[in-house]
Amino acid sequence: MKTHSKVDEEQFQHDEIDKLIHSSRSKNINKLQEEQLTFGNKVADKLADFAGSWKFIISFLIIIIIWISVNSWVMLFQPYDPYPFILLNLFLSCIAALQAPIIMMSQKRQETKDRLRSEHDFEVDVKTETLVEHLVKELRDIKTQQVSILEKIDNLNKTSDE
Repeated sequence: MKTHSKVDEEQFQHDEIDKLIHSSRSKNINKLQEEQLTFGNKVADKLADFAGSWKFIISFLIIIIIWISVNSWVMLFQPYDPYPFILLNLFLSCIAALQAPIIMMSQKRQETKDRLRSEHDFEVDVKTETLVEHLVKELRDIKTQQVSILEKIDNLNKTSDE
């Protein structure tokens, strides 16, 4: 009767391990999040990518240099933005005022993606740990059975020698 319950318990463990193995396969968090992005989110991400690039910095410096050069040259005749370039400062302030929240939106979304990835990694780690524990238990059982079989063989050899 004891063997019957042990067989049932082992079958239950095997069923649980099979469920665990075939349960939630690994997910691509990047793909899942990308499918949920709205048009505004995509624009914010592209703007944040561009605003954080050397292409943006260099092109922005070129525009500022051109602005100051042209305005300084025209200043001799009729400047449209006299020194200290108040109009240029207004444009720069407006760009910064719009750019900062857009970049923050993109960073917040990246933080959410990182959190989801971390949670998923934890789930995978728990699953892996459970499977490894099960495999170690199975290996111990196999080793115990091997020792038992070897002892029986050894005993049979001893009795046959006598």
